[in-house]
Amino acid sequence: MPCVRRTCSLTNIVRTSVASLLTLSTYGLAHGSTNTPSSTTALVQIRAVNTEHKQGAPGTVSSSEREIVSPGPLYTLEAQDKHLFGTWEGIQPWLLQHGIHLDLGINEEFAGNVSGGRKQAYTNAGQIGLQLDIDWTKLANISGFWTHTIIVNGHGDNLSRHYGDSLASPQEIYGARGNVIAHLVALWGEKTLFNNHLDISAGWIPPGSFFAASPLYCDFMNVAICGNPAPSKYTPGTRDWPSGNLGTVAQLSITPQLYIMGGLFAVSPHSYNGGISGWAWAQDGLGKISTPVEIGWLPTFGTHKLMGHYKIGYSYDNSRYPHLYEGQNAPPYLLNNSAPRTVSGQNNLWIQGDQMLNRHGDGTSNGLILLGGAMYSDGRVVAMRDHEWVGAIDTGYAWNRPRDSIGVMWQHFDMSHSVILQQELAQTFHQPFQATQWGPVYGIQSHENTYEVFYSAHIARATALQPDFQYIQRPNATRHYRDVKVLGVQFTSVL
Repeated sequence: MPCVRRTCSLTNIVRTSVASLLTLSTYGLAHGSTNTPSSTTALVQIRAVNTEHKQGAPGTVSSSEREIVSPGPLYTLEAQDKHLFGTWEGIQPWLLQHGIHLDLGINEEFAGNVSGGRKQAYTNAGQIGLQLDIDWTKLANISGFWTHTIIVNGHGDNLSRHYGDSLASPQEIYGARGNVIAHLVALWGEKTLFNNHLDISAGWIPPGSFFAASPLYCDFMNVAICGNPAPSKYTPGTRDWPSGNLGTVAQLSITPQLYIMGGLFAVSPHSYNGGISGWAWAQDGLGKISTPVEIGWLPTFGTHKLMGHYKIGYSYDNSRYPHLYEGQNAPPYLLNNSAPRTVSGQNNLWIQGDQMLNRHGDGTSNGLILLGGAMYSDGRVVAMRDHEWVGAIDTGYAWNRPRDSIGVMWQHFDMSHSVILQQELAQTFHQPFQATQWGPVYGIQSHENTYEVFYSAHIARATALQPDFQYIQRPNATRHYRDVKVLGVQFTSVL
């Protein structure tokens, strides 16, 4: 079952640290477990495994969780456990009985830089998200077929633009939604074949929600890691939620612990895939394709079944992109104000993993988890060359708050050699710095570090409040502005 071994349906409509709220598709949380870590993310890159949880001894993982099973709904807990308003006066149980999984969530992120940057500011960025998953086996007796729809409405402002950093915004919920009432994130069908060993998805799909993705990443507020890491999600062929691409994904589960997944996506040359609303699928210029491939390994270790998730992947986009430094005849294009030469093809490579080190009870994410990874992009045409990260997440089990969670994360970004040469030349000849895929540039860039710590508190059913602190070292990868300290708080609820 592909949803046990990769993030399959949603990206960050709503993140919630409500530990008993739902199961993480990629991490196979024990169904019904009340002790799970944060990013029990409502409407976030997650979908549950459609099997009944069989309670085992504390610290174990039931055999049903390790089987290859059919695609499941977003949640597997009872309706009253996963919504703030319970069963919606009995509506939710009726919908679930007919294979209709309907969820509405809100996410508000307030943040301000208490020091550093271009200026002090505070902003709120928020979102209302609607997700509809339909199990057509129940609804129309079409075996092994699901459809998934995600629509969002975003609002607010981005703090990082005020203090002068376009690389690692502290509010992951902001961006790319368009000033529209209903932005289409995803609309696709999913079919399982060969006793659930092969899963095929096709339609309007955010590539970054399938490849190099992890639901654990959206425990953190910083957008550079949430859902799918930079830099690949900022490249046209592998854009992440809330940008979809026309495409298809096939995943072959070789064993319950080993899978290989490949995709084929149309590449949009426009700033917004599907237009600013996400609904304009018939954009011009869609002749090129992106082909990501990923291999994943899901081992368990020891008598307590400490789960690990490891993956390596590569993507190639056969479009042509302008070189960041070289001109048509080799000299830098800034020297004679000519056009840059175009480069055929753009590459991304990633390796990432997480490993449970200590278990607190039932559930495959109920414990201390260490995570890390690295991603490389083609520095000739992408301004950020590489991104490395290391973090840890744990529940509040030790202080009798098992539905709470705490996490720390370090991230490092290196800018590409080509863009640094371009900026040095611009400074030498007193020319303005050119904007990158990330936004404005305020000085010669080199590298940036971010440090983040959060505590997510379960405050009501399906609702969490998360204080967050971030330290941004060398904002915008320059020394142009002082290091930034950001205090924030996030509110999430599944209604």
